[in-house]
Amino acid sequence: MDMNEGEDEEFGFSRNYFLAKESKGAGKKSAHKLSDIDLVDEQELRAAGATIVPKHEKEIEDLMISYKSLYPKWVFELRCGFGLLMYGFGSKKALIEDFASTALTEYSVVVINGYLQSINIKQVLIALAEILWDQLKTHRRNSLGNLSKAQQPFNSRSIDDLLAFLDGPQAEDFCFICIIVHNIDGPALRDSDTQQILARLASCSHIRIIASVDHVNSPLLWDKKMVHTQFNWCWYHVPTFAAYKVEGMYFPLILAYGNTAQSAKTAALVLQSLTPNAQGVFRVLAAYQILHPDDEGMPMNDLYTNCRERFLVSSQVTLNSHLTEFKDHELVKTRRNPDGQDCLYIPLTVEALEKLLQEINQ
Repeated sequence: MDMNEGEDEEFGFSRNYFLAKESKGAGKKSAHKLSDIDLVDEQELRAAGATIVPKHEKEIEDLMISYKSLYPKWVFELRCGFGLLMYGFGSKKALIEDFASTALTEYSVVVINGYLQSINIKQVLIALAEILWDQLKTHRRNSLGNLSKAQQPFNSRSIDDLLAFLDGPQAEDFCFICIIVHNIDGPALRDSDTQQILARLASCSHIRIIASVDHVNSPLLWDKKMVHTQFNWCWYHVPTFAAYKVEGMYFPLILAYGNTAQSAKTAALVLQSLTPNAQGVFRVLAAYQILHPDDEGMPMNDLYTNCRERFLVSSQVTLNSHLTEFKDHELVKTRRNPDGQDCLYIPLTVEALEKLLQEINQ
């Protein structure tokens, strides 16, 4: 009885405490706004971050050397049909690429940068199918002669057909391709459909996957079948304590203010890595958008005509390859005008576009 009375008294005290807090703060609203926060310019913040002196370099170097002793074991597991999944604090990009350049020289290696904001998974499958087809042709030429029949162009095949080819009976045991996926849990790959395609790809007999993850909830992307049957992961805890320099370039900094100038600079960095003709196509589209800011965008046929007149493209296929590259980097998007035409537009303001053209013309 005394115990019940004590519990009632404690409950009453707690209830009165929160009621008093609620009545005291009722009706009060903060005058502060999120826009009042004095954020640092993103470029300044990145520059300041680049000046940070790394610590424990000797210990980190010893750690990386210890990982190199695992290379033969990793190659053996790949040959046995397993996939390698690297996790742990720090960027695994340099470690995995060193492993590929050192221990996988006998095999074709394809790199997928999952930290990008957009990736065309079908284009990846087409590239893999073309590489495997070349390997098969080389092998048959050296041993049994030519392949029995001509293949349909891979870019016209469905995803199911491409996966069937990669797992087809015509492939030889030694003809497999190693796929490196930096951040398989990245923003462009973490949706369910893409993960299902990657799992089916990993289960193909002539595909081996080496991937890295950084998000604490990454295992939630997969069910039991995907982990143990399709990906067939061998998990490795390989903390590198390396900065996410490359991966971080594609994510806005939380404490930074992303202004128009910075958006233009980021897009300029991407464009400068493309071919001159690709930059020319982008300039045509940007110039149209500046002159017609109220339009839905530039119709595809008009863009092709303009680019062909300027000798920037020789065919619609060439233009499509440039546009795919733009879309993968989110430089260009598509929407329909009132007439039902597909129009291309650059998701930047006119001011940002003008700054961008100045950047790439320098």
